[in-house]
Amino acid sequence: MDAKRILQFLKDVTANNNREWFAAHRDEYLAVKADFEEGVAKAIVRLAALDPSVAHVTVKDATYRFYRDTRFSPDKSPYKNHLGAYIAAHGKKALHGGYYIHLEPGHCLLSCGNYWLPTKVLTACRNEIMGNIDEWRKCVENERFVNFFGRPGEGTWDSSSKKGFGLEMLKTCPAGDFPRDYEFIEYLRMKDYCCWKVVPDTFYEGDRWLDEMIKVFEVGKPMMDFVNNVIDDYE
Repeated sequence: MDAKRILQFLKDVTANNNREWFAAHRDEYLAVKADFEEGVAKAIVRLAALDPSVAHVTVKDATYRFYRDTRFSPDKSPYKNHLGAYIAAHGKKALHGGYYIHLEPGHCLLSCGNYWLPTKVLTACRNEIMGNIDEWRKCVENERFVNFFGRPGEGTWDSSSKKGFGLEMLKTCPAGDFPRDYEFIEYLRMKDYCCWKVVPDTFYEGDRWLDEMIKVFEVGKPMMDFVNNVIDDYE
């Protein structure tokens, strides 16, 4: 990908987020969009070798509209300031987790896992973790995972955090039959099971990022597979 061109366009959109400017620069948007989608197509091919369950995913399946839904937002800016693709076996709206690539000036990243889980599914995941804690710890406490993503609650989804494991954490033990003195309570306090790594703006330039992408996702995949095995009982 021509990441430099893509990110410059996104900076320009951020500075001129109105329909008149966008209409005048539509050709540049279409060129950037095509370049990004070509990169997504290559990412799907590479990920399919790591995870055959995503081999059927198309670029259209994985990408999002660039136009913001402003109906319920106080921010009426019509366009996003980033490009992203979620390569997920069951689709972008499914609970079953997948792989996410994100281009945004100053906050490019790679992420994988499961987001916004309903309470009953989250409770099932917590029970599964407690019941198979040794297997879970092998997924999330090995040296490579911790180096890439950190530990629960250490990072937040913003530009100040370079890595993270979990978007939100409960302040205390979850409600229900979960012991407050459980040795690994931090895993039960998690409200989602995703992990991410912020990368430099130069990361997506060319095609070499595809190799680095696989290195990151192959580390996060065992954690995601563990959770997906629980989620699949509910989908």
